Amino acid sequence: AKNLYASRPPDVVLAMGGFISAPPIVAAHRRGAKTFIHESNTIPGKANRWLSRLVDGAFVYFQQTASHLRAPRVLTVGMPVRPQFLQPLSAGAARAALGLDENAPVLLVMGGSQGARGVNDLVMRVLPQLLAAAPNLQFIHLTGTSDLERVRAAYAGVKARALVQPFFSEMGTALAAADVAVSRAGASSLAELAARQTPAILIPYPTAADDHQHHNARAFVQSGAARALAQATATPEQLAGEIIELLRDPLKRAAMQRALAQWHHPAAAAEIADAILHWEQQGAAAASTPAFKRPKMGALNA
Repeated sequence: AKNLYASRPPDVVLAMGGFISAPPIVAAHRRGAKTFIHESNTIPGKANRWLSRLVDGAFVYFQQTASHLRAPRVLTVGMPVRPQFLQPLSAGAARAALGLDENAPVLLVMGGSQGARGVNDLVMRVLPQLLAAAPNLQFIHLTGTSDLERVRAAYAGVKARALVQPFFSEMGTALAAADVAVSRAGASSLAELAARQTPAILIPYPTAADDHQHHNARAFVQSGAARALAQATATPEQLAGEIIELLRDPLKRAAMQRALAQWHHPAAAAEIADAILHWEQQGAAAASTPAFKRPKMGALNA
């Protein structure tokens, strides 16, 4: 592999963040390749902050991220999502595919790829209130491995119709099925919520690096695309109230869906590729005209 790399060095390298991005970018830079990074969070990670001084350009999801990077040019292009999120799918069809009642509301609970005990605990405590307000409410709950059996037992105890899994690969279907979601605020989760326009109550991971999930959630809340609760101070009553209000009010959900649509850019991957291919030709025009304009941010209201 080393000999192949020496004889056929790359022309371009794009890194998507994380500490594993640094060695390929540094090596490619030394070989004379064009180098780029994509930063998906509002607050860049350490690797991307450092690499931004080295690369030819950077791409970001959140406009405010640009001020934290030192790349010569930064374009706001959105966040690429998997093809499954770009395929139209009605809520009824998604519910049927998951073995749920097509005509009954669905709450999706997801704590990121590893699950989230804090989120799981809060939701378990509000199950009686939710079912009292919406007796036909169905649940999709992605627990992570360690909480699986405990959460399944809680749903069985209240006789709720629930699909409980440690993780789920068909998130495009799960999000399409949901009326409301309870979610962490990682950039990938937010991009997927936006792609499916699923109204959500965000509970940012409290110990994320640089508290970036709080800042991600803040941007969505400010634009009207989500609501947020802090894990340390959220009460079961607050969470239940937020969920029930959204389940009962289709106009509020519709307003959130319109705001979410502004955060979704289905051509993000293509625009990144096109920008890289025409980087030199775009010159100053690319630096002064973002590829994707985000909604204006108002005062934080949650």
